[in-house]
Amino acid sequence: MKTKGSKSTAAATLLPKCLTGIQGLDEITGGGFPRGRPTLVCGSAGCGKTLMAAEFLVRGAAQFDEPGVLMAFEETEAELKANVASLGFDLDGLVRRKKIVIDYVHIEPSEIQESGDYDLEGLFVRLNHAIDSIGAKRVVLDTLEALFSSLGNEAILRAELRRLFRWLKVKGVTAVITAERGREQLTRHGLEEYVSDCVILLDHRVNDQIATRHLRVVKYRGALHGTNEFPFLIGNEGISVLPITSLGLNHKISSARIATGIPRLDSMLGGRGFFRGSSILLTGTPGTGKTIVAANFAQAAARRGERVLFFSFEESPNQIIRNMHSIGLRLEPLVKQGLLRFHSARPSLYGLEMHLATMFKEIATFKPAVVIVDPITSLMDAGTDSESKGMVTRLIDYLKGGQVTSLFTSLTQGGHSLQQSEMAMSSLMDSWLLLQDFEGNGERNRVLYVLKARGMAHSNQIREFLISDRGIDLVDAYIGPSGVLTGSARAAQNSLEKASILAIQQEGARRKRELERKREAIERQISGLRSDYESETMELRRVDEQVGTRALTLTTERAASGRLRQADTKVLVTTRSQPRHGKNGKNGKRI
Repeated sequence: MKTKGSKSTAAATLLPKCLTGIQGLDEITGGGFPRGRPTLVCGSAGCGKTLMAAEFLVRGAAQFDEPGVLMAFEETEAELKANVASLGFDLDGLVRRKKIVIDYVHIEPSEIQESGDYDLEGLFVRLNHAIDSIGAKRVVLDTLEALFSSLGNEAILRAELRRLFRWLKVKGVTAVITAERGREQLTRHGLEEYVSDCVILLDHRVNDQIATRHLRVVKYRGALHGTNEFPFLIGNEGISVLPITSLGLNHKISSARIATGIPRLDSMLGGRGFFRGSSILLTGTPGTGKTIVAANFAQAAARRGERVLFFSFEESPNQIIRNMHSIGLRLEPLVKQGLLRFHSARPSLYGLEMHLATMFKEIATFKPAVVIVDPITSLMDAGTDSESKGMVTRLIDYLKGGQVTSLFTSLTQGGHSLQQSEMAMSSLMDSWLLLQDFEGNGERNRVLYVLKARGMAHSNQIREFLISDRGIDLVDAYIGPSGVLTGSARAAQNSLEKASILAIQQEGARRKRELERKREAIERQISGLRSDYESETMELRRVDEQVGTRALTLTTERAASGRLRQADTKVLVTTRSQPRHGKNGKNGKRI
């Protein structure tokens, strides 16, 4: 019984793949082109067929130690070297080191005579010699139309095409063959896509005066692959395919928190700020202070020693720096220290994909801890809704993959609902702050509140957003029966509340004084009663002393009287009692 693990291993063994080294393409194809098999790259003029084939060859030789042969039928060796040099590829150096062989085959249609026994035997001999001379593993043929341009016999053409593809398979090289796109078919002859094991379709289209290149894997025998249409671009470092569906939600997360640069805003976020590596959306109508919040966030990160990359699509760096002076922010020292870098460009400069590739390059070069995009909505206007959301998705996933904290400002159009203005972009964000204008009493004031903050406790209260030459302050907005009061209305309400509190305090003080007077009166009464009690007690003590004295005197007098009476009695008893000799007395007589 086969296990799940053995099944996947067997599948990988059955279909070996050859890495292209082209950013994003290996991800879409699940590991590159089929090894030892031909791959067809077709498309209209200017879509990048030759450059993709050349990059496949150059990266194979430079990165994977797989020598290659480039057989060209339209461009000379010198022309090819000059063309790919614009991508940063040293094709001339690879040729000198015998890593790549370039063979230009000049075909003049007028010199070719079509006959029944026409074949490509001479081409095979020439190609075989080039492959064996350097032990090539990769082969590029550019392009088929030039090779078969003079053949009008459909039967001969089809036979030779099949023979060419079969020869490449037998030779065991991984081949990339370029072909022009047909009117009703992928290619002009309509056969190449059937005999190829993998077919890549390139397209170059213009929408709203903005050009965008797209790539689609039409066919890939024996392997799963991305079937969607993916935008790609050609930059100064080669081709970059930026897929959406191939990105997985498996990036690392952090529980660390970073401050926003606005203490009261940190308090609204549990007192600790945002999670590191999270994505933050700050929306608001024009003039609400989105760029100011972003600048404070950037300054706080730079002061922690973290690098900040600030993408601006509306203002130049000098203008942002000058404007921040009005609120006491000094960004110039941070720029000079290399902690803050600005990148400014108009959204209409080029298409979304070029903007995205430029941002990726800046991020990879500068390696920031915080990225600010101000505003993201200006950039999104350069494409359709689906393209814009796809661009934001790729950017957010790219930043999260590198644990980069991102802040996106978004311009909300007045009168539009919040959901419509954000085009569901908010669902991609971890935290969402909203800045709004409140109009009343002939003035406009700003408020801020937290719409969502994933994974953290946060305030659900509205705060008035104040901007002064000392910076930003968030104060409690008055919320009463009449609604939210801000600005002078809030100040007037605060004055009324202070007056009411003062009146209550004065009434309390009056009652306290009255109570104190009553207490003092009671204490005086108690003191008087206590004095009367003590006087009566002393009087009673004197009476008791007098009674005691009298009783003692009376007793003494009675005792004296008694002694006097007792003396008379003793004399009388002695006189009457003369000694008699009785029964018990002396001489036997009782006395």
